[in-house]
Amino acid sequence: MWDLPESVRVVEVGLRDGLQAVPEPLPLGTKLQIVDDLIAAGVREIEVCSFAHPKVLPQLADAEELLARVPRDPQLRYRGLVPNLRGAQRAAECELDEITVVVPAEDGMALKNQGRRTEELLADLPAIGEVARSAGQELVVAVACAFFSPCYGEVSAESRHRVVAAAAEAGASGVYLATTTGQEHPRELYEGIRAVHDAFPGLSVGAHLHNRNGFAPANALAALSAGAAWLETSFAALGGDMWFPGDPAVLGNMATEDLIHLLDGMGIRTGIDLEAVRAIAEQVYDVTGFPRSSFVSRGGTRADLAAAVWPDPV
Repeated sequence: MWDLPESVRVVEVGLRDGLQAVPEPLPLGTKLQIVDDLIAAGVREIEVCSFAHPKVLPQLADAEELLARVPRDPQLRYRGLVPNLRGAQRAAECELDEITVVVPAEDGMALKNQGRRTEELLADLPAIGEVARSAGQELVVAVACAFFSPCYGEVSAESRHRVVAAAAEAGASGVYLATTTGQEHPRELYEGIRAVHDAFPGLSVGAHLHNRNGFAPANALAALSAGAAWLETSFAALGGDMWFPGDPAVLGNMATEDLIHLLDGMGIRTGIDLEAVRAIAEQVYDVTGFPRSSFVSRGGTRADLAAAVWPDPV
């Protein structure tokens, strides 16, 4: 049916991409408890913070303190997002395994989200890469709006590859193609990731999944079939598509619990316990007041359904 792997890495982005959409900052203790719970669930790669200016993202202003207190283990990888060179310099003072720089593939989104054109953001990558290397951190470049932009429309392969080429030149170890608007479809994911693999064989490639149109599960399988090394999702489907309008229930990332539910069912190993992630999601829904939007939180699993309909099988 598909050329799917036996296992895949899952990067949990809820503490960054998810919590930046929550109006009130969560207490540091709550964030640390989420980290502990994610680790207990088997999550090994966590995008734990952002180094955006605290006035821009007060929800993530505690990046340094959070990183000073998270558990440490050689099997764990922590990532922080940096918006610019100054953010990379802050990140270099922390114990991080990698940093991510977001570069939209076209100017409209770059100007609206970061106040600079794509070429200006790309011009900073060599210096950011040098800062990361000096700190012993890997550089990952996120190609935002890799396939579609509400400012521009369909994004060309040339626009994507311009960002990927600059990432490779800056010494990035990997890139991910982001379905930033949540309006992308599986053919785009498959063809886009295959093309990056073919053009840049030295780079590891991942996919960052949003779910406005409900296609994220199909996009995840398309990305894996195309050779994606990792997928990025958020507990409780938290996240906001930046300033995009719409019902909050459809604006976030693909839910980590939905991804694990899907991959478990298809026999693709992640090392992550579904029931433990479901429990984290329920706690996060309670703490944030966000609506339950993941499918597994509302519809359950096959086992849940069987227990409800036929509680005492013969």
